[in-house]
Amino acid sequence: MAAAAGVSVATVSHILNRVEGKRASAETRQRVLRIAEELGYAPNGLARGLRTQRSQTIGFISDEIATTPNAGRIILGAQEAAAAQGMVLLLVNTGGDEELERRSIEMLLQRQVDGVLYAAMYHRVVRLPESLRSTPTVLLDARCDDPAVPFVVPDEVQGGYTAARELIEHGHRRIGMTVGTADIPALHGRIEGYRKALAEAGVVYDPSLVTAEAVATLGSVAVDVAAGYRAARRLLTLDQRPTALFCFNDRMAAGAYRAAAELGLSIPDDLSVVGFDNQELVSEALHPALSTVQLPHYEMGARAVTQLLALTGTPGLPPGPVIQEMLHCPLVARASVTSPPRL
Repeated sequence: MAAAAGVSVATVSHILNRVEGKRASAETRQRVLRIAEELGYAPNGLARGLRTQRSQTIGFISDEIATTPNAGRIILGAQEAAAAQGMVLLLVNTGGDEELERRSIEMLLQRQVDGVLYAAMYHRVVRLPESLRSTPTVLLDARCDDPAVPFVVPDEVQGGYTAARELIEHGHRRIGMTVGTADIPALHGRIEGYRKALAEAGVVYDPSLVTAEAVATLGSVAVDVAAGYRAARRLLTLDQRPTALFCFNDRMAAGAYRAAAELGLSIPDDLSVVGFDNQELVSEALHPALSTVQLPHYEMGARAVTQLLALTGTPGLPPGPVIQEMLHCPLVARASVTSPPRL
């Protein structure tokens, strides 16, 4: 190839491996790249890794993300952000098996990944494995108690506020909330946001309008729909029923639709409903289509990669401090909200 391009072997190597600080004219660079393409040449990634001490790979360890359609957008966001920097993900889905997780981390470190994304399917507090303490790591849709560990999570408080605010802006003042019972950040954050919106609107918080039922934290549709049905039915049979419901997730909202139908209530004319997640297989399938708050899965994946590359000092990217980041959860307005009826 060097002979065909009329340059030295060193010049070819510098151009194909993008060695910084080595100068070559634009014409020479284009000629070398054209001949390399004609010959089907690809640079030796292993050799380059030995020289740069970088493998151009990122380990992605998750519990259940790879098996869920909505949270899978986290992987897509991370993958595309990594690809933009010429890197690839090595994905491991552990299914919550601690021994498999231990072996998977060991395997990734043996392959000298440049860093690790440690991801959870739903926003929760985790314990960072000791084996990752000495490796650049960013938590994704999870957090831990160590302030030195960066993470990217949804802003649950802002999301809860946005959901309740959508109902308040349509004139609702008696707003019920159906929630799960698991002690997770999403539960506490969304209730806090709901209460914040009520207080801002001058509405006194009524704890009797917040009804809890056990839901499946790993996303069982049947369990969550049944829980949403039971919680909504209790609220909708109160002497002074709410005119609107904010449901912990879209699957609970589907249960609320069922309860409303059994009680002869039309959505949105008799009852407005807002969900959370924007799980499109649910929210767009309901009739009328469900207004909901979207979890920023794609954006979380992309931001986590950006944080990780800053930690690892990736060439071309400025190094950054440890960031513990909460991402905005936007409202997706559809047809399930209108002004309240006169009761």
